[in-house]
Amino acid sequence: VFNMFLVHFSDNGGHYFTFSIGVSRISPPQTKALSKLINCGINVLSHLFSLQVLLVFAKEDSQSNGFCRACEKANYRCKMARTPESALECFSEKHHDLVIIDHRHSRHFDAEALCRKHVSCDALVLFAFVFLRPDREEASVMPLINAGFNRRYVENANMMACYNELLQLEHGEVLAQFKLRAGNAIFTALEQSQDAIEITSEDQVIQYVNPAYESIMGYQQSELIGKEIIEVPKSEKNKPDLLETINSCILKGKEWQGIYYAKKKNGDSVQQNVKITPVIGQGGKIRHYVSINRPLNDNNKVSLVENVLSSPDIQSSKHKDRRKGSLDVRSTTSRGSDGSSQRRHSSMARIHSMTIEAPITKVINIINAAQESSPMPVAEALDRVLEILRTTELYSPQLGTKDEDPHTNDLVGGLMTDGLRRLSGNEQKKIHLTCSCKNVKQGISKPPHLKDHLTTPLSLNDIPPRIAQTMENEDSWDFDVFTLEAATMKRPLTYLGLKIFSRFGVCEFLNCPEATLRSWLQVVEANYHSSNSYHNSSHAADVLHATAYFLCKERVKQSLDPIDEVAALIAATVHDVDHPGRTNSFLCNAGSELAILYNDTAVLESHHAALAFQITTRDDKCNIFKNIERNEYRTLRQAIIDMVLATEMTKHFEHVNKFVNSINKPLAALEENGVRRESVKSILTSPENRILVKRMLIKCADISNPCRPQELCIEWAGRISEEYFAQTDEEKRQGLPVVMPVFDRNTCSIPKSQISFIDYFITDMFDAWDAFADLPNLMQHLDNNFKYWKGLDERKLHSLRPPPE
Repeated sequence: VFNMFLVHFSDNGGHYFTFSIGVSRISPPQTKALSKLINCGINVLSHLFSLQVLLVFAKEDSQSNGFCRACEKANYRCKMARTPESALECFSEKHHDLVIIDHRHSRHFDAEALCRKHVSCDALVLFAFVFLRPDREEASVMPLINAGFNRRYVENANMMACYNELLQLEHGEVLAQFKLRAGNAIFTALEQSQDAIEITSEDQVIQYVNPAYESIMGYQQSELIGKEIIEVPKSEKNKPDLLETINSCILKGKEWQGIYYAKKKNGDSVQQNVKITPVIGQGGKIRHYVSINRPLNDNNKVSLVENVLSSPDIQSSKHKDRRKGSLDVRSTTSRGSDGSSQRRHSSMARIHSMTIEAPITKVINIINAAQESSPMPVAEALDRVLEILRTTELYSPQLGTKDEDPHTNDLVGGLMTDGLRRLSGNEQKKIHLTCSCKNVKQGISKPPHLKDHLTTPLSLNDIPPRIAQTMENEDSWDFDVFTLEAATMKRPLTYLGLKIFSRFGVCEFLNCPEATLRSWLQVVEANYHSSNSYHNSSHAADVLHATAYFLCKERVKQSLDPIDEVAALIAATVHDVDHPGRTNSFLCNAGSELAILYNDTAVLESHHAALAFQITTRDDKCNIFKNIERNEYRTLRQAIIDMVLATEMTKHFEHVNKFVNSINKPLAALEENGVRRESVKSILTSPENRILVKRMLIKCADISNPCRPQELCIEWAGRISEEYFAQTDEEKRQGLPVVMPVFDRNTCSIPKSQISFIDYFITDMFDAWDAFADLPNLMQHLDNNFKYWKGLDERKLHSLRPPPE
């Protein structure tokens, strides 16, 4: 007997594929294998569904082409409509997930009226495209909001800008709408659940009971809604202090689970396994209590395990059983004696009463429960949501595999990944686990012997006049650190640090003499490698200058305390100390001792922070923390470490997204509704948001080169390119994987690399920082520099500057 199984999957877009499985006998292991294969097919199919995008543009131009190319890059299905009639016809044929309407040409069609019609058709997201002239003030967004638009985009035809906007929409509003729509499925799950479910207010007034509760307890819903829990008769079989124990637990916001006797309407008592979960609302206050009650009887004594995240071995012909389901533990407990069953019952009850469940786990549990009674489309959407939620890279945009720009791919790959890059065919050779970088093999490097090229200043008053003159405008954004570098013979950090730390009163805050601060700055600067073209003490001085500049902005001053300001200045000073001039990926590929020490994770940033405290505390002469109180030191140390680690680029999008969603958007909403000082202050000064502000501050200071005056920007671009060229040369020399192949000094286009860096990392981040700190001069420099690099690229030039006339 030979059995053939055909498993067919199809989507609405015409994609389909079939598995054929032949077996002579169906054994339990083969059944499990078949089950896993089917589930695998379902997961693969979920990735075939791509976002449906409708573009409504009256005429073809660079902006519409930019969105078309961005959709193609993101693998979205894109449809173009030129008239309101064709737009509505397209949408009625197939509802789109995202509708982008051109708002610039009012003479062709009324965008707001068209939006209202789309809203009635139930689009997931509507997105207004608005052109704002720089010569007039921004128009109010209220008419757009009233029309149903929920996003506005200032004209920018750059494909990467459109692409990034679409990614943010998909991973933000679109997925959020999917989750909201799943609310119907959750309500259906409550109605269909075989467990008795009761929801009360924070005052323990009954607000909802499901049909199972009515069936088990004998009450009608109308008899219970609006009554307090204490008004419902209680069974005398419970221990006298049980209710007090339950209340003391749930009033603290903790979940309680245990055995409870409930009294039915007819007076009978029923033994139940009860799980009561407080629902925490805004402000951390309890808003509801959810009670899940399962009767215990002889046939089912220990049905305690709910919402198992994945149970592929449990297979049934029904669709809901093929998805993640609940695990029936009767079979597992029936194998042992009654005593073992009771022990398992007790153990599982303790596990479920623990309060260590993470918020994301609770979200996944809720979604899994909702899937049980969901229609097929909703269940498949929730499967896709779960796949996204289970990844650890929730904030990192997913680059398309068909990116035509190798500069972007190489730059992003080199900066945002750690460890071994997948080798190409001609790179399959033995990797030499050695690294010739200075100090890298030592793990934690020792400070080199200090060689003073200049007379060391005893204080600010002793700084030579020619050096003091170069620092006269150090509080200006246009300050030229390269002039100071030349005047100090490549020791700008000590001198600039003395002046900036004095201006912010760091010595007074730390209760340390200026001589100690001077010694500390000297030993820190001595641990920067002057042989590096970019990551040297001049870069540290530049980042320190940018940090000090940002700390003087009014919104930043409102957010941070004095200890935060001191932490930011110190973190900026040490953030790249002992940098070897090579990336994290290089160190991991080379098997350096630093990479081994830090497990290939944030290798350099961890080393910078650790070494900074080592060289500070090993000698009292430079220990600037010697005289501060222990708790204050721990707070300061934690803040410095957190800020240094924030400069690691693999977390770039996480930090920016958290800043935008936790700070920018709430502040913008307050401004729309009329600013209230108390509300703004509560957003700015919350402990979580202060951390986000400090991270964003040092990140922007660290990579602010494209926002500097043009000559400074060009110089920094040349220096970082030279450092990447040197790394590529060494990788080829040692037979290591080439992390960024495009940075070959013979073929690289520096303008292209700068354009990619600005497009991918800088624009969104500084837009968010500018919205917070108000930095119009930086944004103007950024615009000028981008046009400069764009001009060189359009002329097919690969150099820093155009050739002389």
